[in-house]
Amino acid sequence: MALKSIERVDTVERATLLAGFHALGDPIRLGAIEHLRQGELCVCDLCELLGVSQSKLSFHLKVLREAGLIEVRQDGRWNYYRLNSMGFERLEQYLASLAGWVTGGDRACCS
Repeated sequence: MALKSIERVDTVERATLLAGFHALGDPIRLGAIEHLRQGELCVCDLCELLGVSQSKLSFHLKVLREAGLIEVRQDGRWNYYRLNSMGFERLEQYLASLAGWVTGGDRACCS
């Protein structure tokens, strides 16, 4: 399979994928995602579960939000976070498209 047969990812989609994979590359953000798998959580609960200050967690939640991996709901003074399944589906679809290419067999370089 030649490289040019792989579908090209447009610039916006590429930026979205990069942001998503970057967001998953930090232990605090990954921990937040693991806890949010159980359902929506308040910032104060996430701080306690992760053992981090609210200011530190706010930075990490912003990265996850900008990557489209979590959503926020405000209720009075409190923010509640939940996973955004669409963000994870985009990453999953991209990885699935690579899996087919990677397992496509032996390729000779420069043949």
